[in-house]
Amino acid sequence: MPLKNIRKPWIRSLVSCRCWRPAVNKAAFLHRFHSSPPLAVSDDYPLTHAGRAAGVLVPLIDRPEGLTVLLTQRALHLAHHPGQISFPGGKQEEQDKDLIDTALREAWEEIGLPRQNCQVIGVMPEHRTITGFCITAIVAIVEPEFDIIIDSNEVSDTFEVPLAFLLDSNNYITEHFHRGPLTNPVHFIPWQNRMIWGATAALLRNLASIFTDNN
Repeated sequence: MPLKNIRKPWIRSLVSCRCWRPAVNKAAFLHRFHSSPPLAVSDDYPLTHAGRAAGVLVPLIDRPEGLTVLLTQRALHLAHHPGQISFPGGKQEEQDKDLIDTALREAWEEIGLPRQNCQVIGVMPEHRTITGFCITAIVAIVEPEFDIIIDSNEVSDTFEVPLAFLLDSNNYITEHFHRGPLTNPVHFIPWQNRMIWGATAALLRNLASIFTDNN
């Protein structure tokens, strides 16, 4: 979502926060990721029925200066969530062996990310959304030697954010929204001229919680 579309003025006026951890390299991330206690299932909104299964890839690009997270911007003509920031991914299809297969297939279809460049290191707990999906995030270390090929039917742009920035909880803004009798948190991450929010921000916040002092 572009910043201009955020309704709350104090959020809309924000630019990228200036809170930074030191750069996170592959070895340091793997050590913390695999030694962290299990995370709980998270919700945007409590579901009263089994949600539709979806898998997304959290691609951690192994740059010399540290890991970065590759994100996509959804095409503006899409009926659902046009222009929003997301991970490569989508609904599980019948031909998919599992949700890892779903995430890797979608990443290839959407941005041309080859499976052989992806070292899957773990699966995050599912995140249930108000739109009725149960999203499973597949975390992978990605070798950067590939050319991004965007499927313009689904994606309008790609960009990278340093993992160190996204692991710092100071860079997250949480607003609470009312839906009927329930109040639910929505997370926002301002980055340059973009706003990462909703399920994507929630999944990143879950990942960041591994690096908090309480874990």
